[in-house]
Amino acid sequence: MQPLFSIITPTYNRGYILWKTIQSVQKQIYPHWELLVIDDGSTDNTRQMVAEFQKDPRIKYHFTTNGGANRARNIGLTKAKGEIITYLD
Repeated sequence: MQPLFSIITPTYNRGYILWKTIQSVQKQIYPHWELLVIDDGSTDNTRQMVAEFQKDPRIKYHFTTNGGANRARNIGLTKAKGEIITYLD
């Protein structure tokens, strides 16, 4: 059995570039991962941009009120299901 990696990406108003991060994760050859995008209260198009990738069930989007990157990371940590946790800012 191969371990599940949880990749936590906190973001705030980065919809214009976040797609590159998501594509980078999707291109990994190791298939057992989940990507948790923790939106820290963005007011741009972040939600709509991530929605375009949610056909991949490994990509999960969570919105929270703005509280800073560390708080967003901690929220991601509580939602992570993997045995191995990593952060991709």
